[in-house]
Amino acid sequence: MQCYTELTPPTAVTHSLCLPFITAQSNNLVVARASLLQIFATKSVSAELDKAQSGQLQSSRSTEHYDSRVNDDDGLEASFLGGDSVPVRSDRSYYTKLVLVAEFSLTGTITGLARIKSKTTASGGEALLLALKDAKLSMVEWDPEKNSIITTSIHYYEQEDLQGSPWAAPLSHYVNFLAADPGSRCAALKFGARSLAIIQFRTTDEDIDMDDLDDWDEEIDGPRPVKEPSTTLANGTSSNEETLFSTSFVLRLPNLDPSLIHPVHLAFLHEYREPTFGILSSTTSPSLVLGRKDQLTYMVFTLDIQQKASTIILSVTGLPQDLFRVIAIPAPVGGALLVGTNELIHIDQSGKSHGVGVNQFAKQTTSFSLVDQSDLGLKLEGCAIDVLSAENGEFLMVLNDGRLALITFRVDGRIVSGLSLRLIAPEAGGAIIPTGVTTLSKLSKTCLFAGSEGADSLVVGWARKQSQLGRRKSRLQDPSIDLDIDDEDMEDMEDDDDLYGQDVEPVRQSSSTGAPGSKTGELVFRVHDRLLSIAPIRDFTLGQATAFNEEEEKNHMGVTSDLSLVCACGQGNAGSVAIINREIQPKVIGRFEFPEARGFWTVAAQKPIPKSLQGDKGATSMAAEYETFAQYDRFMIVPKIDLDGYETSDVYALTGAGFEALTGTEFDPAAGFTIEAGTMGSHMRIIQILKTAVHCYDGDFGLTQILPMLDEETGAEPRVDYASIADPFILLVRDDASVFIAKIFKNLELEELEREDSALTSTKWATGCLYEDRSGMFSGAQTDKGSKPGENIVMFLLSKTGALHVYALPDLSKPVYVAEGLPFVPPILSANFAARRGTARETIKEIMVADLGDMTSSQPYLIVRHDNDDITIYQPFRTPSTTQELPTTLHFQKLPNPVLADRSDEPADDEDDIVQRIPPMRRCDNIAGYKTVFLPGNSPSFILKSSKTLPKVLGLHGEGVRGMSSFHTEGCERGFIYADSKGIARVSQIPIRNTTYAEIGMALKKIPIHADVRSISHHPPSGTFVVGCDVLEPFELPKEDDYHKEWQQEKDLAVKPMVERGQVKLINPSSWTVIDTIEMEPCETVMCIETLNLEVSESTNERKHLIAVGTAVSRGEDLPIRGRVLVYDVVTVIPEPGKPETNKKLKLVANEDIPRGAVTAISEIGTQGLMLVAQGQKCMVRGLKEDGTLLPVAFMDMSCYVTAVRELKGTGLCLMADAVKGVWFTGYTEEPYRMVLFGKSSTRLEALTVDFLPDENELLIVACDSDGGIHVLQFDPDHPKSLQGHLLLHRTTFSAGAHIPTHSMLLPRTLPADSDYLAQHVDGTSNGATGDDPGSSPAPPSIILFSSPTGALATLAPLSEPQYRRLSFLTGQILSSLPHHAGLNPKDYRAPISSGVVGRFPPGVDAGMGRNIVDGALLARWNELPAGRRAEIAGRVGFADVDEARDTLREALGASGLAYL
Repeated sequence: MQCYTELTPPTAVTHSLCLPFITAQSNNLVVARASLLQIFATKSVSAELDKAQSGQLQSSRSTEHYDSRVNDDDGLEASFLGGDSVPVRSDRSYYTKLVLVAEFSLTGTITGLARIKSKTTASGGEALLLALKDAKLSMVEWDPEKNSIITTSIHYYEQEDLQGSPWAAPLSHYVNFLAADPGSRCAALKFGARSLAIIQFRTTDEDIDMDDLDDWDEEIDGPRPVKEPSTTLANGTSSNEETLFSTSFVLRLPNLDPSLIHPVHLAFLHEYREPTFGILSSTTSPSLVLGRKDQLTYMVFTLDIQQKASTIILSVTGLPQDLFRVIAIPAPVGGALLVGTNELIHIDQSGKSHGVGVNQFAKQTTSFSLVDQSDLGLKLEGCAIDVLSAENGEFLMVLNDGRLALITFRVDGRIVSGLSLRLIAPEAGGAIIPTGVTTLSKLSKTCLFAGSEGADSLVVGWARKQSQLGRRKSRLQDPSIDLDIDDEDMEDMEDDDDLYGQDVEPVRQSSSTGAPGSKTGELVFRVHDRLLSIAPIRDFTLGQATAFNEEEEKNHMGVTSDLSLVCACGQGNAGSVAIINREIQPKVIGRFEFPEARGFWTVAAQKPIPKSLQGDKGATSMAAEYETFAQYDRFMIVPKIDLDGYETSDVYALTGAGFEALTGTEFDPAAGFTIEAGTMGSHMRIIQILKTAVHCYDGDFGLTQILPMLDEETGAEPRVDYASIADPFILLVRDDASVFIAKIFKNLELEELEREDSALTSTKWATGCLYEDRSGMFSGAQTDKGSKPGENIVMFLLSKTGALHVYALPDLSKPVYVAEGLPFVPPILSANFAARRGTARETIKEIMVADLGDMTSSQPYLIVRHDNDDITIYQPFRTPSTTQELPTTLHFQKLPNPVLADRSDEPADDEDDIVQRIPPMRRCDNIAGYKTVFLPGNSPSFILKSSKTLPKVLGLHGEGVRGMSSFHTEGCERGFIYADSKGIARVSQIPIRNTTYAEIGMALKKIPIHADVRSISHHPPSGTFVVGCDVLEPFELPKEDDYHKEWQQEKDLAVKPMVERGQVKLINPSSWTVIDTIEMEPCETVMCIETLNLEVSESTNERKHLIAVGTAVSRGEDLPIRGRVLVYDVVTVIPEPGKPETNKKLKLVANEDIPRGAVTAISEIGTQGLMLVAQGQKCMVRGLKEDGTLLPVAFMDMSCYVTAVRELKGTGLCLMADAVKGVWFTGYTEEPYRMVLFGKSSTRLEALTVDFLPDENELLIVACDSDGGIHVLQFDPDHPKSLQGHLLLHRTTFSAGAHIPTHSMLLPRTLPADSDYLAQHVDGTSNGATGDDPGSSPAPPSIILFSSPTGALATLAPLSEPQYRRLSFLTGQILSSLPHHAGLNPKDYRAPISSGVVGRFPPGVDAGMGRNIVDGALLARWNELPAGRRAEIAGRVGFADVDEARDTLREALGASGLAYL
C-alpha cells in the first residue's frame, strides 16, 4: 500500500476574523487557511524603523527585497526606498505587523468563523465558533494554562434525519454558511437546501440589557422594560452543569415563512433587542428565472429562542435577481446592505431602501429604483466589503480584480438618505491589491486585513491626506459623484473627519489633485505587511533553477541542488513563479580549502584607546572612530587539528570577503583547542576558552589575563566540555561534571563567582547555557520596563539525571526554577511534572535557550538536541497567577517539529577518530535578518522563524558541518562562514531576495509575472522555463461574419465582456526575467505546455527537445471550440545590449490547427519520438514531419473532456482522465500504429488528474477526483469481477480533505541504502523472477507529487508490506494518544466521501480487502508524543526499538524521497 504525506502547509487564506481571543484586552486576527487555523497578534512598527532595519541587512535587500513596493507603480512609497532617492520628510507613521501566536492544523475544512462574546472563557477573551465542512460546528476558546485552544462544544448536523427528501443533493453540493448574532445570543448555520441550525448561548442579564438600554426612547420604543428576575440559571451560579451554550435546534426555513423556499443568504442585524436576521430568498428556483425579473424578497425575522418561535418584522419584495449577499451594517447607519452583481441596495430598519446601479446592466436587469452610477462600469461578482469608518458611513469594497472602491452612506441623524460609490485612484493606493480577496477583517481604526486565495494576503493601512479646504473643494467639484449635500452636512462630515483623521500622520501627495479624474478624496492606502501565499498551484515542473558563470559554479559546487521544483501559482495580476527547494542553498561569496579547521568564532571587539587619549577631555571626539567597532566583525579565531592530531588555535583578521592570518600579537596558537570565543566587558575584551584555561585579550589581542582550570582543593585540572558567554558572565561545564561561573567586573578583570548553592557543587552537570532575558520571560516579577544589559542574565543547567535548573545571575544561592522531566520530552514541561517509574527517556546531548525570530519580533525558545541530532523546541510561556513565582507560572510547551535528522554513522574523517568532539549548537543574532540557531554535525540545519511562522528546522544543503560562525563584513553582510566535513570552508549568505524559508518550511523564491499563469515547463538543453499565461482583454464581435450580418450594426458596449488571451513567455533562470513573449490569437488560451523529446527528421531519426503548446480558441458559446498544437524550439540569438540573459528566443517549428475541439493535454508516447494529443473528444498520436505538420498515426475516441494524459515512459501504456467519465487505461503499439483500450474505471468518476505508480511487480493507477478523493485502481484481467480486465479494480480510496489534488507528476524516489522498502523490493524480484525473463530488474522506486489550489504540496509513496502493517497500526496508536483540536476525527476526515457521485458509484470493481492508504499527516505528529509513550507504541506495533520506528518514518515522510530538490 501507500503513504500520503503533506509536504507543505496550505497558504491560501479562506476566512479571517478579528476579536480579543487570547485575553480580554488583546487584538487578535484569526486566519483560516482551509484546514489550518492561525492566531495572530498585531504589533506597531515605526515606518522609519522598518526601513532602517531592512537597510541593515545584506546590501541587496534594500532595493531587491520583495515587499509592498513591488506593486507601487506611481512612487506612492518613494519616501521609503532610501538610498539616493530625493530628500523627503521623515515618515512618522506606523506599520501594523502581524505576529503569530499559535497555529493548529485541523482535520477538517473550515467553512466559516464567528466571534461569540462570553464572560465564562478561561482567558477572559471571546470564544471562536468554527463551521466545518459539511455541517459541523465547534466552539473553541483560549486556555492560558495550556497555551492552546480547547474545545467547549461540538455540533453535528450531518445525520440522515436532517437531510430532507431522499432525492435531495448531498450536503457538499450546497453553499453552507455561518452567521452569528452581534449580541452573541445565538448563531445560525444554514446547511442543505433550506435548513437552519440555531445554536443558542446563555447570557447574563447584563448582556441582555443592551448596554443598560441607554438609547431607549419611551416615545418611540414604548415603555421601558422592567428587569425581571431570571428564571433560568445564569452563569456564575452554583450549578455545576452550567455551560456557555444551551441545546441547539434545527429550523426548516419554510416553517418560518412559506416563501423561504430558495434562500440565497442571511445575516444577523445590529441594534435589535432579540436576535434578528435578514434573509434574501426567492420562491422560484434559480434555474427558472431566465426571462423573469425581480423575483427576490428580503425579509427580517426576530427569533424568540426560548419559545423557538419567530416574528416577521418587515419584507421588501421585487428585488433584483442578481443579489447574492446580505451584509449587516453597524450603527449609526444600521440596516443591511444587499450586494448584487450590478447594484448595491441598502434597506434600513423601517424597510426604506436606497440603491445604486454601478453599470449599464442594472437598468436592464431590474425595475427596482436605483440611483444611476453606471459610468463606473463595475462588476461586483466576488467583491468583498468591510467597514472603514462606521461613524462616517464609509465602507471599503475590494473588487474581484483587486481594485479598491469606497462606499459612502449619507446619514441625516439616524436616517439614511442615500449611498454612493467611487473608485480609489491608483496613485492613492487603489491598486495595491493585485487580485480579488476572499475575506476582509478590520484590525484597527486605520488598517484591515485582506485575505486572498489567489495572492499574498495583505495588511492594508490608510491615512487621511488632504487639508480640510482642499478636501471640501474637491468633493464639491467632483462631477463623477452625485452628491446631494448642503453646507451643514458638509460641516458635519468635516467634524467627523476631525475626530478620526488625527490617527496617522497624513502622507503628502502631489499628484492626487492635478489631473482630472484623480480627485480621490481623503484616503491613501498602503501595504503594511503580507502573508505569503503560493496558492493556487496551477502546474509545476522540475528543472535546474540556478544559472552560474564558471567562477560561481566552482564556488557553489556541492551546495546547490540538482533540480528545483518550479510552480506556476497565483491568480490574475498576482500570477507568479515559485521556486521551491528542500534545503537552504547558501550564496557563496568565497570558497577555501581549509581541511584542519574545526570551528570558527568571529568577534567584533573594540580597539583599545591609547593611553595618551585616556583622561583627555578631547578623547570623546577622538574615540568616535573606536566606537564603530560593532559595524563589522574584525577577527576570527579558528581551532585546528592537523594531520598528526595536534590541537592548535589561530587568529585571523577579516577582510572584505575572506580572511588573512594575523601575526605579531600576544595570541598563543599552541595554547590548545578553542572551545568557545566571544567578547565581554562591552566589547572591550576578547575571551578565548580553551580546554584547560580561559584567556582574556584586549581589542588588539594583547593578553590581559589567564584563568586556569584548577581545582584548588583536589589539585585536579578538569577540562572544559561546554562553554557559554553572555556579557558579563561566563559558564563552563567541565568533564568532571562540575560547573565554573565567572563574571567580568568594571575593571575588566574576570573573577570566578562563589557557588553558594550546595547543589551547584554536588550535582553532576551534563550541559548548560547562558541567556540574556530581554523579554522578562524568566524574571520573577514581570514588568514592562526593560532591565539594564547584564542584569538579566539567566543560567540554564541540565543535570546528568535530566533536571533543568534555572538560576538568575549573579544570584547563585538557589535556583529560581527546577523542572525534573526534560529527558521525557513531555508535551508541557513544568516544575511539578512527574513521570512514572520505568518510563523511557531520551538522551539529551545539549540544551540552548535562544531568541528566534526576525526584525519584527523574536522570543525565547528552549532548544533540546538529542543524541541522534533530532531537535525538540520548547516555547516558554507564563500562566496567569496571583503570585509571580516562576515555579508556579513558568511552563514550556513542546512545538511540533516533524523534521528527523539524517543519520550518517560513519565518521567524517579518518583523523577525527582521535577527537570525536561534537560541535555545539551556535546562537546567531543576525544572519540575513533572522535571529537563528545553527545545528552543526552530520545533519547541518538552521532553526529559522519569521514573525508570522513557528520555528522551522531547515537543512543546509551539502556535506556535514564541523564548525560555523556568523560573518559580518563589508563584502559579506549578515552572512556566515562554515567548514564542511570535506575540509572546504565557505563564506556565505542566506539568499533573501524574494526568498523566504520559514513560511512553508522550505526555501521558497517567488518571482512575480503579473499575468494569470496557467502552465509551466522546463527546457533542459537551453536551461530555460516556458510559461503559459492569460491576460484579459475586451471581447469584440467579429464584424466580418457571413452568417451574422446584424453583428456589424451592434453598438459597442460600455462594459464589454473580458476574455482571456494566451501568451507564451520564455524565462531565463539566471535573472528570472521574461526574455521572450509570444501572443496567441484573440480568444485563444494556452491549455497545456510540455517539453517533449520528438523526432525531427524521418531520414536521420534525430531527436530534439521541443516545446509543445496546446491551445483552445473559444469565441463564445454559439461557436464551436477550435484548437491548435504549436511546437517551438528555443534557439540562441544575439542578446540585447547590457542584457546578456536575453540570448534565447522561441522559434516556431510546427503549427497544426485542430478544427474540432480544444487541445487540453499533451504527452510523449512510444519509442519513436511521437506525441499523444488530447484534442476534443479524441486522443491522437501524431508525428512531427519535416515540413512542419503533425501527421496523425493512431487515435482513441474519448467521452467528454480529457483533463490529463500520461504514459509510462517508453512502454506505450497510457492513461487518460476524463473530467466527467473516469479513467481509461490504453496501450499503444508501433508495428502497426494503433491504440487499444485495456480497461476503464466507473464512468461516473470526475477525474482531475491521473498517474501511474509502479510498486515492485505491480502497476497501480492513481486517480484524483473533484471531491479530493485519491483512488488507487489496478488492471488485473485475471480477477473474476474485472470482465477480462475491461473494468479496473478499485483497491482503495483516501480523501485529501481540503487540499484537492489538481496536478500530479510521477517522480523518481530517493531512498537510503539501508531502506526496508529497497530490501523487500530486491527480495521480491529475486524470488518472483519469471522463467521467460530471468534478468528482469525491478522498477526503480517512484513517488507521486501532488499540488492543490490551497497551495499545499503532498506526496504518495509506496510502502513495503512490513512497513505498511506497522505504520497503519502506528497511525491508530497516535490517533488515540494525541489531542485533536475542535473535536474532529482524523479517521473520518480521511475516509472516502460517502455521499455524492463517488459515494453512490464506486470508481471501479471493489477489491480493496479493507486496506487503506496510511495518513502521513498523523505520522508526522510522532515527535509530539513524550518519550515514554513513543517507546511503548514502537514496541506494541512491532518495531525493535524507537530508533527503528524513527528510521521508517524518516523514509516514509517528508521530502526525503525527493533528495534531488
